[in-house]
Amino acid sequence: QVQLVESGGGSVQAGGSLRLSCAFSRFLYIPYCVGWVRQAPGKGREGVALISDTTTTYVDSVKGRFTISKDNDKNTLYLQMNSLKPEDTAMYYCATDTRRSRCTLSTISPNYWGQGTQVAVSS
Repeated sequence: QVQLVESGGGSVQAGGSLRLSCAFSRFLYIPYCVGWVRQAPGKGREGVALISDTTTTYVDSVKGRFTISKDNDKNTLYLQMNSLKPEDTAMYYCATDTRRSRCTLSTISPNYWGQGTQVAVSS
């Protein structure tokens, strides 16, 4: 069964914007701790942003440029990405940490096996 679908990626020039969406199925409500991770070829997975209840957390490299939000009525998570840089190029995945007491950028994982959405930023 498909539990979530990531979308919104694409190819843009540096300085451009994209909005990623993570649509959860009706059988999976947005978890308390949910966010986005990214992975570039040959590199490790990096936590980008998360939201727990109404508190948001960002990796330093995207602060001031990315905004994470959610719409509970639509059961959808978003990542607004502005002022994109080439180093933002990666596959982006919706991610969660099942432990509320933990919930950090280093521990969130794509637990629900979404296919991800590709972001490519050219200089």
